[in-house]
Amino acid sequence: MKWSYSSMKLFEQCPRKYFHLRVLKDIVEPESEAMNYGTRFHEAAELYMRDGTPIPEYFKFAKGALDSLKQIEGEKLCEFEMGVTADLEPCGFKDENVWYRGIADLLIINREKGEARVIDYKTGKSAKYADPDQLELMSLCVFKHFPEIKKVKAGLLFVIANALTKAQFDLTDEVKWDKWKHKHNRLQSAYDTDTWNPKPSGLCKAWCPVLTCSHNGRA
Repeated sequence: MKWSYSSMKLFEQCPRKYFHLRVLKDIVEPESEAMNYGTRFHEAAELYMRDGTPIPEYFKFAKGALDSLKQIEGEKLCEFEMGVTADLEPCGFKDENVWYRGIADLLIINREKGEARVIDYKTGKSAKYADPDQLELMSLCVFKHFPEIKKVKAGLLFVIANALTKAQFDLTDEVKWDKWKHKHNRLQSAYDTDTWNPKPSGLCKAWCPVLTCSHNGRA
C-alpha cells in the first residue's frame, strides 16, 4: 500500500476523514484560498530556481530567501520526486513496487562534500506548528537515492513568516525508518480490518468536509 507524508498525517489526524478522502474518495476537500496561494508560490519558486524565470511581483518578498538558496554550492533539483520500496530500496516515484513516495521542493546535491540540502517551502503565516517529520522522511529518501550523500541539512522555509525550521540528519538516522514502518503498520491494519474510527478534534466543528460524521459541527 502506497503512502506519503501527507497521507500519513491525514490518517493520524482522523482515520474516518482519511477513509472518505483517500479510500472511498466520495468527498473532495475544496481548495482553500491559502492552498491556492501555496500552489502558486511553489510554481513560481520552481520556475525561478530552475529556469531563472522572474518572480511575480506579489511574491517578490521571498526573492531574497530564494537568492540565498541559489548561492549554495551544488546541483539544484526542483520538485524532485523520490520513491522507496517496502524493502527500503530506491525506486521511481510511479514504479509499480513503490511503497513510500515524496517530493522535495528543492534538493541541492553536493557530491564532492557528500552533503545535501532539502528545503520545503511553507506559505503559512506562522512557523509555530512546524513539523520536522517531513524533513526526516525526505532526508531518509535522499540517503537511498544518493548513496554518496552522508549528511543532509534540511529546512522548512516559511516565506511569509521569514522563518526557517532547521534539522540535520546523517546515516545513523536511517534507523528511523522503523518508526515510519510502525506508523504504516497501523494504516495497513485499518485497511485490513476496514476500521476507520473518527478522531474528534478542534477541526471537527467547522473545518472537516465529512458532513456525515456525527462529530462534524456542520452536520
